[in-house]
This record gives sequence, structure tokens and C-alpha cells, in this order.
Amino acid sequence: QVQLVESGGGLVQAGGSLRLSCAASRGTFSEASVGWFRQAPGKEREFVAVISWEFGSTYYADSVKGRFSVSRDNAKNTVYLQMNSLAPEDTAVYCCAADYIGRGSHRENDYETWGQGTQVTVSS
Repeated sequence: QVQLVESGGGLVQAGGSLRLSCAASRGTFSEASVGWFRQAPGKEREFVAVISWEFGSTYYADSVKGRFSVSRDNAKNTVYLQMNSLAPEDTAVYCCAADYIGRGSHRENDYETWGQGTQVTVSS
């Protein structure tokens, strides 16, 4: 069974940048859409971004559009989330998830495989 492992989280000052990685082990991202979601303390998990595997189409939540960028490296079976101009409200646990039907969805119920998440903390 495919496992997803996130990395790259940490503590950063407001205005800074981080790049998260989501690597697939025991399998590949072939034909999957890969989404990023985040959950802040006391809040529900929310959609951040998604990238389709075949054409690399992307879609972003309004709250991150223009600041975050999702990309993938097929050869490395890895998806990246580049986060720029970070703000304290971006503080959350960030998880990647794979949808092997490839719907490119923003709905978390459409994703069947999830990583454990990585903490991102933005200080003011």
C-alpha cells in the first residue's frame, strides 16, 4: 500500500518561505491527483492546493492563491508545496493526500491515501 511522507515543515517568521515535500513510498503517484490540506488548532481541515499527475493542472484555495505553488517531480514520485509570504494564519499541520481516480478535487472525501502531516508555524 502506498504511503505518503511529508517533510519540510518548521518555524518561520511572517513573510518567510517554506517548501513542503510529499513523497510516495511503497508505490507511486501514477495517475493520481495529489492535494495539500491543512488543519489549524481548533479548526476543521481545509483544502490548500491540488495538482493532477498527468497534465500538472493546479488549483488553489483563494486564501493561498498567488502565494503558494504546487509542483511535482514524476521521476522522484514527489509533490512540492512552495509557500511564500507566509502569515501567522498559515500556521497549521499540512498533509498531502492522493486520489488515484485523479479527480483534481478540493474535497477531502475524494482522497483515499493520506500522509501524517508536517507542522508549519509562522511567527509574527
